[in-house]
Amino acid sequence: MIDIRKGIKADAETIAAFQVTMARETEDLALDLDTVIKGVNKILDEPARGYYLIAESEGVIIASLLVLYEWSDWRNGEVLWIHSLFVVQAHRGKGIFRQMYDKLQKFVDENESYKGIRLYVEKTNEKAQKVYNAIGMTKEHYDMYEWLK
Repeated sequence: MIDIRKGIKADAETIAAFQVTMARETEDLALDLDTVIKGVNKILDEPARGYYLIAESEGVIIASLLVLYEWSDWRNGEVLWIHSLFVVQAHRGKGIFRQMYDKLQKFVDENESYKGIRLYVEKTNEKAQKVYNAIGMTKEHYDMYEWLK
């Protein structure tokens, strides 16, 4: 059985380790673990910024994702963004993300102030794109641009 819950302070190091692993797997990027731990704790300390959803199996964390808020003046409500999704290798392909997504989607459906869910994906991550299509998400016509310091 999979239990899905909001992340707590005791989860910070595990979540951070997941993020370091994900960055290496998806973008061959080496993140500084101490910086990531601080970033994870910032979210856990300031829930107005967002929160983590955690999936556990038999008391062991097997997946996490970060939910952030975006105000939409077009919709007069919040759109939830999924960031930093990670599922432990041994649990991939078992519907873990689907369960997490379904819980988040149900939350959005039941709350008038939330208008939808978005995420972005590395263009070459075809496996993830297939999963997102399979759960009913659509690839939209927007491209993302960024400037990062």
